[in-house]
Amino acid sequence: MPGLNNIIVLLILLAGAVFSISRKKLTVPATFAGGVAGWLVYAGGGYTGLVMLTSFFIMGTAATSWGKHKKGAAAQTTRTMTQVLANGGVAALAGLGIFFFPAYRQPLELAMAGSLASATADTLSSELGMVYGRRYYNILTFKPDQRGLDGVVSIEGLLIGVAGSAVIALLYAVSHGWHASGWIIILAGTIGNLVDSLLGAALERKGFIGNDMVNFLNTLVAGLLAAALAILS
Repeated sequence: MPGLNNIIVLLILLAGAVFSISRKKLTVPATFAGGVAGWLVYAGGGYTGLVMLTSFFIMGTAATSWGKHKKGAAAQTTRTMTQVLANGGVAALAGLGIFFFPAYRQPLELAMAGSLASATADTLSSELGMVYGRRYYNILTFKPDQRGLDGVVSIEGLLIGVAGSAVIALLYAVSHGWHASGWIIILAGTIGNLVDSLLGAALERKGFIGNDMVNFLNTLVAGLLAAALAILS
């Protein structure tokens, strides 16, 4: 019953919008952008896509709120529209691509999952790495560096990021099976997370690009990598 399914999804997105605005997790424009992205992900990826996107939002919101007293000035506040699009834009584009080009469903579905795995890995490793990390290093020089700065990583944060990618891979596997796709999603999410740190150290720290562009590029790299591996496998 496509009509009923669409109504259910609209109600889910509406509930998410009310929660996000009432708890000040997203600005009003960001909530609208998230709703559009959610609908595009559902249009192409069905309930699986929507569950992956929702899980990213829930895990990211929880990680952002966790251990705020340890993060200090690095703690995130209400997220803006550009932040939402930077993290979910590639998944939304993949959903749109599936809708118009169903013959390419498999690689585009993996592109969606890979981009969300990267967004999840990046958010969890950054937010929880600041809480549980013991030693912090500049990813370019491997020298000790200050926690919370662009391009600074910890072993604990990277492992948490891999776990975040694995969650998205498991959600994808529930409806599509594991096979090689699960490993592709984890790999894409992990590579995307590393690309985020590399761009942060090489370009963002020097003021060449902003954090939103870094987030968009890391999800784009992850999505393209997942799609390419799906085609080659």
